[in-house]
Amino acid sequence: MKILVTLIALSFVLQPVFAQNTLEFQTDSQLYSPGKHLFVYGKSLPRDDVILRIFAPDQTIVTFTQITSDDKGNFYMQLFIWPEASTTFPFGTYTVEAISTQRTGLSQKVDIKFLSSTESEKVPIERAINTLVFAPETAAINQPMRLFVQTTSDGQLVGGSPDKLLGTSHVHLPDGQVVNLSDSFKTLHQGLYFAEYTPTQEGIHIFHVVTFSQGTISHGSAATSVLSQDIGGLSRQIIELNKVLSDTSGELANLKSEISGFGSSLSTASEDIDSSVDAISNSVDNIEMASGQLNALLFPIVASIAVTVALQIVILARRR
Repeated sequence: MKILVTLIALSFVLQPVFAQNTLEFQTDSQLYSPGKHLFVYGKSLPRDDVILRIFAPDQTIVTFTQITSDDKGNFYMQLFIWPEASTTFPFGTYTVEAISTQRTGLSQKVDIKFLSSTESEKVPIERAINTLVFAPETAAINQPMRLFVQTTSDGQLVGGSPDKLLGTSHVHLPDGQVVNLSDSFKTLHQGLYFAEYTPTQEGIHIFHVVTFSQGTISHGSAATSVLSQDIGGLSRQIIELNKVLSDTSGELANLKSEISGFGSSLSTASEDIDSSVDAISNSVDNIEMASGQLNALLFPIVASIAVTVALQIVILARRR
């Protein structure tokens, strides 16, 4: 019985405290078009200085102001007049936030849509995050490479701390292992991030980037084929091969030129030999003619000598 009475007493004591820790906040509509007024209203602590902020789709602050609640904690004001759409104020999902200055950490957010028209159209109030991953098609083992990531919402870049925005990103290795990339990303620009990665295995590496912003998650992936050497090394080898082929072609051209000269020399020598052969043939013919003439001259002489010798033999024979 005492315990029941104590619990009832505590409930009455704690109820005002719980009520003071709440912040009620609303906008007059969820859909807005150019020229339309944005009114906000709510309830906070009495005489509380409430900070009101509007965030664009890329999480930049469009405007902010401060209003003091009345003695009952109520507040109401016209916060913003929507301009014509531009690169500064594009159509998309915006966030209106109310922050209590009396209670640290006490805040509330409402998502709204900025559209070209709000007539006879029901548009869901949702925030879509898109993640694009850019990775090289090929890389080389033990050579650093860069991975780039772009995060957008309603066509605008979404900023944030990369360790929180991309904290669960990782890479799938060819052998099935998974390597966490949460500490690898650095900010290049709001909504643009990069990571240095050095592959140690040959094969296909799949980069899986996970973006988490304001309760919305988005996935992006890219694949890189890791080779024993990169395209640059292959290009250098091709250049060296082309140089060797060019030098070889030059040597072949020189050899061809020399062979061509040697061919002309052989042709000249052949012509000279032919001339010499003709000359020798003519000489032989001349020799043959001279030999015939000599034989014609020597034959009567030899015949007369033979007759003379025969006569002497006959004379000697008679004397005996």
